[in-house]
Amino acid sequence: MTQLLAPLYGLVLAGGASRRMGQDKAALALHGRPQLDWAYDTLARHCQRVFVSIRADQQDDPVRQGRPAIVDVHDGTGPIAGIAAAQAAHPDSAWLVLACDLPFVDDAAISHLISRRDGRLVVAYASSHDGLPEPLCAIYEPGSRAGVLSALASGRNCPRKFIIGTGVALLEQPDPTALDNVNTPEELQRARGHLGGLPNP
Repeated sequence: MTQLLAPLYGLVLAGGASRRMGQDKAALALHGRPQLDWAYDTLARHCQRVFVSIRADQQDDPVRQGRPAIVDVHDGTGPIAGIAAAQAAHPDSAWLVLACDLPFVDDAAISHLISRRDGRLVVAYASSHDGLPEPLCAIYEPGSRAGVLSALASGRNCPRKFIIGTGVALLEQPDPTALDNVNTPEELQRARGHLGGLPNP
């Protein structure tokens, strides 16, 4: 019997302070346009609806305007606040979460993640660097909401530790570099050099 899966919505995480980068990562033009726009359009090819996760003080930011937004309600708690806010807004949907600082993610990585939805609370890749969960390119099913709220209530704000706590089996990345992020000026320079030789999707 085929399992009925929840509708899949997309969430671009764009509420970070970008302290290590020194400039707004959502505005970085790594594919010829702001990284937020690129991530949004990537998710839009796979999800029924897509939203941008922002902090309350980012609602008037020009980079983030013009897209459906979900505002964090747990200030200062990082990406898990965005996940919790999205789950509160649409509790019956699954959420494909994508951080805006993952410029190497491709449609193959997203499609493979979606194809492995099978009832587990979270569908996530193992990091190709340390084997731990990659929580910021992952699918959070509706059943994970109680655990996310419990983690927030107890001050456990690390989504990676949350996924470890669920005990779900992790997926191997088809491309071991697909989830490499860009957090510093040095990583940005390397990413631009690498992407300069790749076609823009």
